[in-house]
Amino acid sequence: MTLGTVQIEPAAPSAATRMIAFGSAALTTGFSLIGFETVPDATPEQLEALLRELVRDNQKAMVIIECDLARSDGKWLKRVRDEGGRIIVSEVPQLHAPGSFRPRVEDLVESILGPSALEERP
Repeated sequence: MTLGTVQIEPAAPSAATRMIAFGSAALTTGFSLIGFETVPDATPEQLEALLRELVRDNQKAMVIIECDLARSDGKWLKRVRDEGGRIIVSEVPQLHAPGSFRPRVEDLVESILGPSALEERP
């Protein structure tokens, strides 16, 4: 395609980004309705196996993890979080207790800015 005097070549097709949700059956049902691969009632071992596969096969992915799984101590979860980049991990609250959700980033913010940093102000 030509734009003015500049020749623009279409980008080479890239591998699709996998969208995967791990968590309770109730949570993953909703994600399956919007096209996510799902692992209902997932275990930390299942999460670790998938993350290992994604890293090994150099795949791109968006991985949604229910908060209890996000707190697991797996080496692959830690590696993916530390590396960032082509595998994005996002934590979501449990359906039955959304009000108790506390993202890990809040701990980081409080450690840097102090406990009052996240207090609501009028």
